Amino acid sequence: MEDMDELEQICFEIISYVGTAKSCYVNSIAKAKEGDFDAAADLVKQGDEAYNGGHEVHMRLLQAEASGESKETLPLLLLHAEDQMASAETCKLMALNFADTYRELISLKERLGA
Repeated sequence: MEDMDELEQICFEIISYVGTAKSCYVNSIAKAKEGDFDAAADLVKQGDEAYNGGHEVHMRLLQAEASGESKETLPLLLLHAEDQMASAETCKLMALNFADTYRELISLKERLGA
């Protein structure tokens, strides 16, 4: 890694990827609530693709540090990027659980004829 500007660029790349993932996961919950489970599943898939992009960038950063290429100390921006990664994972879990819950509620409602 050449300098701090490059590290900042990498951090923003991670934040961009995982921010997109988090948005997809949250939007998936809204689609599940509407009963559109195919769209909800598609949004989770899109979120996973975006998250994987961020994960790949993060892994390259960790590998550079492990190999001694990175001499910088870890800035707050990297901590923020990693926090965004963790919160995106949480949003995915919530999206999947909400989809299951809404699916069960809609099924129950249909069985009761409501």
